[in-house]
Amino acid sequence: MDENKTGSPIEWLMPLAFVMCCGWLTWHMPAFILDWNPPEGSDFDKLAAQFQRMDVTPGMAGLFGGFADLVDWAALAGIVATLAFGMMTVRRAPMEFESWRVIDRAAVFLGRVAMMLIVLLCCVMLYEVFVRYVLNEGTYWANEMSLWLAGYVFLLAGLYAMQQRSHIRIFLLYDICPRPVQRLFDMISTLLILTFAFFLFYGAYGEAFAKFYRWELFGTAFDPPIPATLKMMVLLVIPLVAIQAVINLISDWNAEPVFHTAADDFDEDELQRLRAAVGQDGVGELDVTRTAHQKGDN
Repeated sequence: MDENKTGSPIEWLMPLAFVMCCGWLTWHMPAFILDWNPPEGSDFDKLAAQFQRMDVTPGMAGLFGGFADLVDWAALAGIVATLAFGMMTVRRAPMEFESWRVIDRAAVFLGRVAMMLIVLLCCVMLYEVFVRYVLNEGTYWANEMSLWLAGYVFLLAGLYAMQQRSHIRIFLLYDICPRPVQRLFDMISTLLILTFAFFLFYGAYGEAFAKFYRWELFGTAFDPPIPATLKMMVLLVIPLVAIQAVINLISDWNAEPVFHTAADDFDEDELQRLRAAVGQDGVGELDVTRTAHQKGDN
């Protein structure tokens, strides 16, 4: 399949299916905690009560004698399936970075997931505006859901930006140096990223696992598990960002020197499409004012 062909429905259905499976599994994660590593004493009763209150399918019996039912296990399998199939079907868009390796597919697919989360985030906000100002009935969950989704978008977009080499960089000194010195700069920056990722993971994993293990909630009427999930998501994504930085270093090691200018902020393919749309004279064939003016001259 052509790597440059993008925009097919499967490229958006896979991220959407991945988001749906992850959403279901996240909401029902207490079932797997109770099955795989149940807390002791009153903590078990507290977590079980939380799960009973949050369970979307309370009538379904758990598989294997546990709390997780058939839908929960299907969502877990769906995450693996949609991730694998999504990585196989994702394609590079014309405006994306040209480096395209098999190992980059995970970051690009998760970038598509972040894009889909932005769409869902906008839908939540639009729904809140509609019910509040049209129906005069606010929701108790839209604000927390927006914060929750925005946290995932922020983290996944950071991974995608690392793969795309689109994080903010200052090239004033970098561009005037020869390629061996540029490689040295790349090694230093990658080492700093790895150091940051190591100390962040080392310093935060204890608190993050504690919040996840007791499934700490947000403490509002909607009461989503934002503390339990986002802190764990940080521990998952930041190491992926560091790994992607190493991948970028290896992929770009033999690359030709690139000199950056202000023109880098413009997408050449998009400019070509705009030129084709407006024509050489600066107006398109469908320009109504031009057509009327020409008719008047005739």
